[in-house]
Amino acid sequence: ITDNNNRLPLLQPMSEIAGRMSIQSGAHHLEKTQGGSGVLLSGATGVESAQVLVLGGGVVGMNAAKVALGMGAQVIILNRSLSKRLTDFQQQHTSQLSINLSSQANIEQQLETADLVIGAALVAGASAPKLITRDMLKLMKKGSVLADVSIDQGGCFETSKVTTHDKPTYVVDDIIHYCVGNMPGAVAQTATLALTNATLPYILDIANKGYQQAMLDNQNLMNGLNIYQGRVAHQAVAKSLNYQHRSISF
Repeated sequence: ITDNNNRLPLLQPMSEIAGRMSIQSGAHHLEKTQGGSGVLLSGATGVESAQVLVLGGGVVGMNAAKVALGMGAQVIILNRSLSKRLTDFQQQHTSQLSINLSSQANIEQQLETADLVIGAALVAGASAPKLITRDMLKLMKKGSVLADVSIDQGGCFETSKVTTHDKPTYVVDDIIHYCVGNMPGAVAQTATLALTNATLPYILDIANKGYQQAMLDNQNLMNGLNIYQGRVAHQAVAKSLNYQHRSISF
């Protein structure tokens, strides 16, 4: 489901929560007792703050950056484009934040000094791009943390695999991986209220009109149709899963 600006309104509240949680969880797993490097995001008097690298400047990335900045970290956002929204955001945080274009060279350069890396890349309806390979882990400091918020779309690190809230992390080449699926499930009260606020207008529309008429009256709702009568109706989903795309008519 999209809005008139081609954004994803039902994904937004969960993306906001997951982005914010990624910093909270990442900071926790940087602690020595969790196997991390023992770095505090904010630093301390006479001690530099930690560096947080955010891959992706969408809803997840922006919310992760806001929390990291609020905790006193130095933040780098790498995104495939430099939108006005990102440049305005940078102007508000000139001393703590830098933003650059995402490229393999820029990612590799930033990995050398990053303490916490947030995977926040999203391609709507498709698998997340793999932005960090296993070989690139060798560039990172021992005990650093990768938090892959894109794991529900397959993950944006080559070494990502889905973990749970009970067992949230594993280690590859001395780098801690936090790849919990459905991160907002850990804060269910907040997540439920946020998601209900976003979904209720669509639920009421479907309840009042029936799903077919509701979609015929609202192209944004129609854009959310993935499967209909055994056919893949969403082009990006069909491509991602190697299925034939079928146009749907009621």
